[in-house]
Order: sequence, then structure tokens, then C-alpha cells
Amino acid sequence: MGFSRNETMFWSEDQLDTNQTAEEPLGAEFAIVPVVFGCIFFLGVVGNSLVIVVIGRIKTRRSRSTTNIFILNLSIADLSFLLFCVPFQATIYSLPEWIFGAFLCKFVHYFLMVSMLVSIFTLVAMSVDRYIAVVLSKKSPCIRNRRNALLGVCIIWMLSFIFAVPVAQHQILTNHPHAPNSSFCWEIWTERVARHTYKVTILIIGYLLPLVLITCSYAKVLYHLHKKIKNISKKSEHSKRKTAQTVLLVVAAFLFCWMPHHIIAMWVEFGVFPLSDASFAFRITSHCLAYGNSCVNPILYAFLSENFRKACRQAFTCRLFYSPPPVKKIARIRMENFSTTPSTTNV
Repeated sequence: MGFSRNETMFWSEDQLDTNQTAEEPLGAEFAIVPVVFGCIFFLGVVGNSLVIVVIGRIKTRRSRSTTNIFILNLSIADLSFLLFCVPFQATIYSLPEWIFGAFLCKFVHYFLMVSMLVSIFTLVAMSVDRYIAVVLSKKSPCIRNRRNALLGVCIIWMLSFIFAVPVAQHQILTNHPHAPNSSFCWEIWTERVARHTYKVTILIIGYLLPLVLITCSYAKVLYHLHKKIKNISKKSEHSKRKTAQTVLLVVAAFLFCWMPHHIIAMWVEFGVFPLSDASFAFRITSHCLAYGNSCVNPILYAFLSENFRKACRQAFTCRLFYSPPPVKKIARIRMENFSTTPSTTNV
């Protein structure tokens, strides 16, 4: 399985073996990678688009709750991440050069970083929102309102745009002496220390710190529910167990989906990343897991919710097969959570 010249340089220009890659023909990745990425792309786009459509079609006042605003923002970020990442990344693996020009070289990689950070920051905001709703329930009405949620979304996007600026600055369309007629979209830094600093910063703000905040927030929620619901009915006990399972799924999905990506990033920056079939498979796997997180998020935060499934049937089935129910009937559907369980112990 050969490496394309474009993909080899994508990770680190210092590790390019030009004699090995300049004349090497395209391998099996030419066919396999687009198929795998295409499946992930299709599932993620359909899932996130469905969440956006369903939330957008529900016109009740409670449908604009803080949780729904964050879920809508998460779906928009995940959809953007898939649209701007998967198709172009597939060409990096499948084609020997970058064919989309200088503007897209900068814009695609810049917006890729932006949408990735927005998605991760939104996951953190949702975990904090759940913490406030459950643990600080008395203060919750003052904090968890539509204005604060929209303000939080604006801050998330603003921070993401700022943190991604170095990507646009250092992503350059260039060529190579061993392939003068080919164009490559490479991340080139003149100062190694600056590059190391930026990569470590992204590791901290885009993985380690969010992981700590998400874990701590949901741990506090579970602890609070455990104390509060000690002597309760079997139905509530089942709901509590379901909540705990969902929390573990949320944390595990974030942990394992993004871990290989950051392992490779740090390996490239501070070690010597090998160019072999095994490392190629590891990189493909890291990409698939990162993209897979954008496919899993709609399932964890929307489709597992009974409320969301009701809203989904309301938004589509009612309109397709029979007349919509009265407005009063729509208002009775609990849309305020769109979370993972139908009970008051939602997470």
C-alpha cells in the first residue's frame, strides 16, 4: 500500500521521503479510502441534517430551550466538519496532489479546525448545561435561558475562529523539487517552537481540557442523582441506570474517537512517525474515528431520546400521512430536553 505524495507531506514536511514517494503509483487506498469515508460521510450528513430539520420544524416555545439550542449548534458544527473535511481528506489519500487551488487549501483546513473546535466546545457547554440543570436546579432558571445559550454559542464560534487562525496562516499551496509540476497543500511553519506550541495548545483546549470538564460535569450529575434518588421506585431506578449508561457512552465516545488523532499529532511533532503500511492504517483509523464522532453525536444526544423520536414522528409522519394534530396537542410534547432519557433525570 503506497503513500501519496500529498498525504505524506500532510503530516510533517520534515519526514518526507521524496525518493520513496515521488514516483510511487497510487495503491489500494485510491479505491478503499473514498468508499470508507463515503459511508461515514453519508451517515453523518443524514443524521445531523435530520436533527436540524426536526428541531427547526417544532414551533413550540419550549423547542427553543437551552439544550435544544446547543444540540442544534452541535449538529451544525458536525455537519460542517463532515462537509469540509471528509471529501477533501479522501482526495488527499487518493490523489497524488492538491487539485483545488490556493484559496481552498487555506479555507478548507481553516474551517475544518473551526468546525472541529465548535463541535468539541459545544459538547463541553452541553455537559455544563446538564450540570446546572440537575445539580444547581434552584439557580437553573436564572442561568439556563435562551439569551445565555445564544451568547454561549456566539462565544464558542468566536473562540474557534480565533484559535484556528494559525492554520490559515501556515497552510500553503506549494510544489516540491522532485515533483515540480504538482501542487501540494502543506502546513509549513518557519519556527519549530511556534508549531510545537500551537499543536500542544490544540491538544489541551481541544481534547484534554474538554475531556476533564465533560467527565467532571457528568460525574457530578450522577453523584447528585445517586444521592437524591436513593429510596425510589423501580421505574426511577431504571431511569437512573439508563442515565448512567448514557453518560458513560458520551464520555467514552469523545475519549476514544479523538484519542488516535491527538496521539498521531503529538507523535509527528515530538517523535519520528514511521511511513509504513501499519502507520498508514493507523492514520486512516484515526480519521474514521474522528469523523465517526460527528456521526455518533446525533445518536447520543438526539435519537436515544424518546422526546426526539416523538418530535421526529410529529415533524414527518403527521405531515405525510394525515393532517397535523391541534396546536394544544403539540405543546404537550416535552421538547425542553431533547436529551437521552424521557425522565427528569435526563443528561
